[in-house]
Amino acid sequence: MNYPLNAGKRSKWRHITQNPFLYVMAVPGLLFFLVFSYFPIYGIMIAFKDYDFAKGITGSDWVGFKNFDYFFTSDDFWTILRNTLLLNVLFIVFTTAAAVLIALMFNEIRNKYFKRISQSLIFLPYFMSWIVIGMIVQSLFGGEEPMINVWLQNIGMEPVNWMFESSLWPYILTVIRVWQGAGYLSIIFLAAITGISEDLYEAARIDGASKLQIVTRITLPLLVPTIMIMTLLAVGKIFNGDFAMIYAIIGDNSMLYPTTDVIDTFVFRSMRQLHDFGMSSAVGLFQSIMGLIFVIAANWVTRRVSKESALF
Repeated sequence: MNYPLNAGKRSKWRHITQNPFLYVMAVPGLLFFLVFSYFPIYGIMIAFKDYDFAKGITGSDWVGFKNFDYFFTSDDFWTILRNTLLLNVLFIVFTTAAAVLIALMFNEIRNKYFKRISQSLIFLPYFMSWIVIGMIVQSLFGGEEPMINVWLQNIGMEPVNWMFESSLWPYILTVIRVWQGAGYLSIIFLAAITGISEDLYEAARIDGASKLQIVTRITLPLLVPTIMIMTLLAVGKIFNGDFAMIYAIIGDNSMLYPTTDVIDTFVFRSMRQLHDFGMSSAVGLFQSIMGLIFVIAANWVTRRVSKESALF
């Protein structure tokens, strides 16, 4: 539905009356965002209040920025912030790269039965619960005799005490995240590739281009706007630690906290001990504001490099 945003009110109203069903179709989506994204904004007040169940949100006493003190003055603040950013950067970079590679590979498969079976198998991890994935990881790396150690010993290598080696877990978590999410993300890139005009590929073949040249000179350059948009969307959540993933895999293993403890797991542990809703709301507000700042900054940089790839 192409329509100029700077059109007059009369013209806009005429467009709505001429296409009523198009606007009715937008109502469920608008209601969803209204109920689940805009109404909860009311709860932001908890971050600035000494929340009391009996008094409610509006009746609780104002405490200013006191709820932020616990998080920002914590001895672990910089470690938690570093872990959250580092893990998210690793997840975004390697998951996106793997998803693009998978999409390119699927695009080259011509046998439709093999393609469907391959796609089903590679999408499967995305639909698995993090609890199930956590149990698989525990069987591989945990227990008295981890399965990985058996494999290492079979090829003549020394066993590793995985649950005490915190320096290894950023890499292990990245591999798990890529295995779980890259297949699903590749659907978007594959859809973008199938939207590229076949005439471009035909002209390249006539000119004698090899498959590698077609991929590097046509497919990847035309895929860049989609990659940038997906990256910008991911950057918006860069301050949100993936609580379900981290807690299902790491749990309460304090030996791994130096490299795996993120903002969300820190807040969860604090909530269990202090039952302070104001503090958790303050941290959530901090994550949202920083995510917004990062999206705006990343979008500004993207606009400077490629205007077509920017979100707004």
